[in-house]
Amino acid sequence: MSAQTPLTLKVETLTREAFAPFGEVIEASDAAQHFTINAGNTERYHDLARIEPGADGRVIVSIFRGQPRTLPFTVQMMERHPKASQAFIPMSGKPYLVVVAPAGEPPKVEDLKVFLARGDQGVNYATGVWHHPLLALEAVCDFLVVDRSGPGHNCDEVQLDTPGLIPALRS
Repeated sequence: MSAQTPLTLKVETLTREAFAPFGEVIEASDAAQHFTINAGNTERYHDLARIEPGADGRVIVSIFRGQPRTLPFTVQMMERHPKASQAFIPMSGKPYLVVVAPAGEPPKVEDLKVFLARGDQGVNYATGVWHHPLLALEAVCDFLVVDRSGPGHNCDEVQLDTPGLIPALRS
């Protein structure tokens, strides 16, 4: 654990544009390609995320059950998946936090971006993008997770030299 005083992080609204450097936002919005199917009974929001299983990998679907985090929350570590993307789609309808940093060298606190996601927005972390593990808010939340199974090491974790502090959210 770092003895440094945490740097307060700004929480931004999750939008497709703001999140684009880190992957895709998965949501049913007018910005997504969509069309009617099933004899007019269903609107299909099409091809919302680029799922990358990496070489020798296969796409798997899991459910992660996240315990709620209390704010303020100190971000002390980040992880990345160097071989594949990883998508999180909320199933509980509750907001959650997304903490990311660009792919590449291990991040510093100044590299972190924090997004508040609505309960109807998922995210797909691009291959190698640094992110914090699941940050559910308010209640236990289930997430449908689409990621990789396959040979080789696919999770790097780093401790931040200086932690980041996510403040309590304003109502």
